[in-house]
Amino acid sequence: MKIEIADKIYFVGIQDWNLRNFHGYSTHRGSTYNSYLIMDDKIALIDQVKGQFTEQFINNVKEIVDLDKIDYLICNHLEGDHSQSLAAFSELAKNAQIVTSERGKPGFLRMYKKKWDIKAVKEGDTIKLGKRTLTFVPIPMVHWPDSMVTYCTPDNILFSNDAFGQHICRSKIFDDQNDLNKIMDEAKKYYANIVMHVSSIIMRVLKKVSEELKLDVKMIAPSHGVIWRSNVDKILEKYAYWAGRNTEEKVLIIYATMWHSTEKMAFAILEGIKQEGVEAKLYNINITDNSDIIKEVLDSKGLLIGTPTINNGMFPSISGFLTYLKGLRPPAKIASAFGSYGWSPKGGVEAAIEELKQAKIPEIIDPIKFQFIPDPEEFDECVEWGRQFAKKIKSL
Repeated sequence: MKIEIADKIYFVGIQDWNLRNFHGYSTHRGSTYNSYLIMDDKIALIDQVKGQFTEQFINNVKEIVDLDKIDYLICNHLEGDHSQSLAAFSELAKNAQIVTSERGKPGFLRMYKKKWDIKAVKEGDTIKLGKRTLTFVPIPMVHWPDSMVTYCTPDNILFSNDAFGQHICRSKIFDDQNDLNKIMDEAKKYYANIVMHVSSIIMRVLKKVSEELKLDVKMIAPSHGVIWRSNVDKILEKYAYWAGRNTEEKVLIIYATMWHSTEKMAFAILEGIKQEGVEAKLYNINITDNSDIIKEVLDSKGLLIGTPTINNGMFPSISGFLTYLKGLRPPAKIASAFGSYGWSPKGGVEAAIEELKQAKIPEIIDPIKFQFIPDPEEFDECVEWGRQFAKKIKSL
């Protein structure tokens, strides 16, 4: 598949229509592994693809140029979905110089055990292709230490690596050819699950791009999903908003249940929150994917975790979710836990509170819990507890 995205610049990547799970991240709409071929006096290929698609990828490039005529293989990122085809591709593109970041060079040599002559670039280094110039900007920890972006002038195209990406597969590859709401929804999910924990770094990168480097970006060509050409300002604004850890007047209720007591408490708490006019969303962790919930965590001011007690601890699926949540450093301002217990009054709820504290959420309020099946009066307490939590949300 080849599509010209600018004069003599081609999309030659792979569309993975059937992908539904990307190392634990649910990809309901598939994904893409984007690669871009720049034809000039010198020829550059930006990024590679996932290993299983190597043959198809090679054929995509061959439709445009003989591989031995390629001068540069630009590798913005080491991770396998960006690089696994490189070993086979470089054998055919024998005259091509591999180019990556200073931190990427030892990673590529370690990963692929090849005696490659790799050119390592630092911030501001350039390669002149002819009428076009490539400028390299490392963006370490967005989201790996080796990550960098490549800026192409005079087209003003930012080949942005994982930044601004989305796990979505569409036959039409530009933002303005698709439903923008769906694209933004996937961009939000991607940000939340991949880079939310490095929001402060992203904020610095955005500032560098706009204020220090003064890049006049007209098109963003990420490694996954659609290419931004008509809504560049909108996705930049969203990234600035998310990187600023802004939250909305919204509460997520995330729970597991064994004999429905914790679930009934969840619905009672939900009722109390609704009575205060605060938006709330409720998720049973056992039937909802973690990565879908994390998308909602990105802009939620409050989190409530419901768990029964099992073996003196949390329900396993809640434990797993909270482990995932901690690593992503949620921007929530307030949180708590609730649940039902059996023989021991201490266990699941207390463990959940400790995990929320480790997630560095600023305010943790006292939990609510009841033994076995709550009485009607105790369900009323749950409603009131939800109302009080909602009031705190409104006061923040």
